[in-house]
Amino acid sequence: MELRDLLVFGLSFVFIILWCRRCFVSGGNARKLPPGPPGWPLVGNLFQIMLQGRHFIFSIRDLRPKYGPIFTMQMGQRTLVIVTSPELIHEALIQKGTIFASRPPDSPIRLVFSVGKCAVNSAEYGPLWRTLRRNFVTELISPVRVKQCSWIRDWALENHMKRLQNEASEKGFVDVMDICRFTVCSILVYICFGAKIPDEWIKDIDSVTKDVMLITMPHLPDFLPILTPLFRKQMKRAKELRKTQMECMVPLIRKRRAFVEKRESPNEEMVSPVGAAYVDSLFSLQAPGRGHLGEEELVTVCSELFVAGIDTTTSVLQWIFYELVVNQDIQEKLYKEVVDCAGKDGFITEEQVDKMKYLHAIVKETLRVHSPAHFTLSHAATEETELGGYKIPTDVYVEFYLEWMTEDPSMWKDPSVFRPERFLDGDGVDVDVTGTKGVLKMLPFGAGRRTCPGLSLGLLHVNLMLARMVQAFKWVPVPSFPPDPAEAFAFTVVMKNPLKAALLGR
Repeated sequence: MELRDLLVFGLSFVFIILWCRRCFVSGGNARKLPPGPPGWPLVGNLFQIMLQGRHFIFSIRDLRPKYGPIFTMQMGQRTLVIVTSPELIHEALIQKGTIFASRPPDSPIRLVFSVGKCAVNSAEYGPLWRTLRRNFVTELISPVRVKQCSWIRDWALENHMKRLQNEASEKGFVDVMDICRFTVCSILVYICFGAKIPDEWIKDIDSVTKDVMLITMPHLPDFLPILTPLFRKQMKRAKELRKTQMECMVPLIRKRRAFVEKRESPNEEMVSPVGAAYVDSLFSLQAPGRGHLGEEELVTVCSELFVAGIDTTTSVLQWIFYELVVNQDIQEKLYKEVVDCAGKDGFITEEQVDKMKYLHAIVKETLRVHSPAHFTLSHAATEETELGGYKIPTDVYVEFYLEWMTEDPSMWKDPSVFRPERFLDGDGVDVDVTGTKGVLKMLPFGAGRRTCPGLSLGLLHVNLMLARMVQAFKWVPVPSFPPDPAEAFAFTVVMKNPLKAALLGR
């Protein structure tokens, strides 16, 4: 214990010297950063936020009226510039997209899983990011690939409907989030590895994905690296989890590589032909600065598909069904559209879903009212620049707060009311969720060069699952589990109490 105290004292002394040097050299606020709340010596606003005992997002909501659309927070050794107005977000991500297209340094735990930022979302803006993203777009979300994988969605949704029926019969209700997670994960496993694997293996991939997302969320040492030695158990846990992740996915990668090298035909295990699975493209990919990807990098790039695709899709679906359960008139209007387009018992195709305007309006209104995230992933400037009249250095974390624009009464009529019709003939007509056209009014998936690359694929899964689930069943509340809109903040914004719904046959 004495040795540990001595270590902390020594590190603290070094930290104080470095901090003082930084203050004298920089002249305090000589860099002309945006103003912000005064902080404590050495730790800035970090402990002020922690002592409030509430999520960071609530502090941002309180600070915006006082400090305006752009302000600075000093969180330990991290300098955060918070950007909240649609005008400044548009200026940064669209007009100055190349300048704000990079990522800040990753924490030591994140680096364990990203293998030195070898991933589309975490890579710094440059050749590696361009190569990974170009391959992602070509091999996953191009029209050819989407059509090629339609049979996978049909197969998965057929099983999905059976699971819904079975669970409703056994329990009297279904856990919407849980059952949708499994289906989305199974679709992504097939798309990624082209393999049919046991349900338990799919659940293992989903489980390790959830654990990775939780352990890579910000922790105290990320803001005060001096405390890292006191959190050795956390790093040990991260390395153990990485080992579990490797053990879960490497066998799939090796089996698929052998299948590709032998140029075999699809069989009971490898159901997609050579070249049709996402991982096939990664075997021959030449990554700038890395060459051919090893198994560590392959696991990281494949895992990114699950991290980005499972939680966001299933969170949006859960919020949609919450609104349908509490607003039966909206559900009935959607059911009528589905029946008019595909018939009461007809097979719903992806082409038919594209034509369901009210369905798309419901999805957009859900993204507006229940955005999957209140912030984009952290950005960093590739060179010193200006935003809103203030200097933005390359060493700060630029955080874009998205929720303000969806709650702004000057942009939306009755913003707290869930009304899908606004996207058909109201203030939501022609709103572009990617932020590339017109005035920014909502950005559920970010904007610019670092917008979510899987946006179109995720929305396809949401739309198709929604249409088929409403066609087959009427969704109603469970008296013993009343719908509760309280939020919980994980990797995405989810329901604190997962939605339970009863199903009535149509």
